[in-house]
Amino acid sequence: MITAVLCGALLIALTCVTVIDVVGRYFLSSPLPGASEYTELLLMAIIFCGLPAVCLDDGHISVDLITSRLKGWAEIAQLLIARLFVSVILAVIAWQLWKHGSQLASYNEVTVYLRAPIGPFSKAAAIIAGACSVVTFVMAVMRLSKGREGAV
Repeated sequence: MITAVLCGALLIALTCVTVIDVVGRYFLSSPLPGASEYTELLLMAIIFCGLPAVCLDDGHISVDLITSRLKGWAEIAQLLIARLFVSVILAVIAWQLWKHGSQLASYNEVTVYLRAPIGPFSKAAAIIAGACSVVTFVMAVMRLSKGREGAV
């Protein structure tokens, strides 16, 4: 619920940035300074704020041509394997994001216009991806039932 509200607020902010930039650029000949950087940072925030909700609901994109026909132990095994796979992939993503964020921080890398440090954004995304990895692993080990809306 909290992530949905936060994602909604971030989407509204992204829409406002885009509208202000477009109106300023085409009607006032004065685009929003740093609009592309605001857009990039907001998009990253939307993706990683929504990731926990996707993981908790098993809302990952899937093609279930074969898996929709599985019943009993085969369905349970498929769900376990899929969740473990997602957990490992998220752990690798978290590790790489943290490594990249540390590298960016060591260079004092900042955005071009806003001069915002990039390292902390990468590390925050790494923390969220790592937490989602743990949550997905726990869901696999505890054999929690699949989300109603989602499919793995």
